[in-house]
Amino acid sequence: MNKTDRLLAIVLELQRKHILRAEDLAAIFETSVRTIYRDIQALSESGVPIVGAPGIGYSLMEGYFLPPVSFNVEEAVALLIGTDFVEQKFDTEYGSKAQSSRRKIEAILPESIRREVSRVRTTIRLFAGGKGVDPREKTYLETLRLAILEKQKVRFSYSKRMPEADGNRQSVRVVAPYGLVLFHGSWVLMGQCELRQQLRHFRLSRMDELTVLEDRFQLPVDFNLQDYKQVDDRHVYVRILAHPHIADKVREASNFYMETMEERADGLHVLFRVRQPEELLQWILGWGADMVVLEPETLRERVRAEVEKMLKCY
Repeated sequence: MNKTDRLLAIVLELQRKHILRAEDLAAIFETSVRTIYRDIQALSESGVPIVGAPGIGYSLMEGYFLPPVSFNVEEAVALLIGTDFVEQKFDTEYGSKAQSSRRKIEAILPESIRREVSRVRTTIRLFAGGKGVDPREKTYLETLRLAILEKQKVRFSYSKRMPEADGNRQSVRVVAPYGLVLFHGSWVLMGQCELRQQLRHFRLSRMDELTVLEDRFQLPVDFNLQDYKQVDDRHVYVRILAHPHIADKVREASNFYMETMEERADGLHVLFRVRQPEELLQWILGWGADMVVLEPETLRERVRAEVEKMLKCY
């Protein structure tokens, strides 16, 4: 943080906390106490009314307010919850920026609004996606974000969810990264894959050995991440029957591939649309005997074969 940014941040911290010692400010901005003394002197000489009391700390003269920005309670809560989300789900750099943004927002709120925002926030808690981002995934997120901005290609090992015809799930990809999307709580890279010669999606959690290359690329002039819609290639339908006593649990599960649900006398009939039936195999097996595949027959056979293999293990 340069000196100008730090001087403004000190004023905002004093406005937010009212009284702070030089040691407190030095810890917040990761600098020396001597530097804070010089900063306080510079602010005083520039006209900021800072009051210092030995053994107590620094404070702003009553009535001094900066800057001319105001939020109502709902706006402030929305912004602060947004900083919580960024801190949980983005990389380390943006996480730290979310913290500093939260301090600045809190600092510019009038005392009455700040108290009400604090009261409202005690009634709301954000769990973004149900889990935090894995430390390695956070590192990859930052690396990819910078590669996208610098328009540099990347290389990584990738583990596909479904194996190829030869049973192999592993491959090495070289990709021109176009953008990052947070999808159902997981970060996904979108980019032009040299192996497949088309735009593909890659989960960061399935990447390994990520490397930024020297090779550059040009983003297609007709590509817009905000307007992009994935080509829908899910053409296989799967029908299952969930027994009545787990119907509510299946509805809550809200599987991504679900199309329709219908309550009938024998239970909950659910229609899925997938690329290949095996995409639902593990999910179906997880429900045990309380879920039955109605069609296609190939998936019924696949479930039967997997159950037979499981029996051999026991």
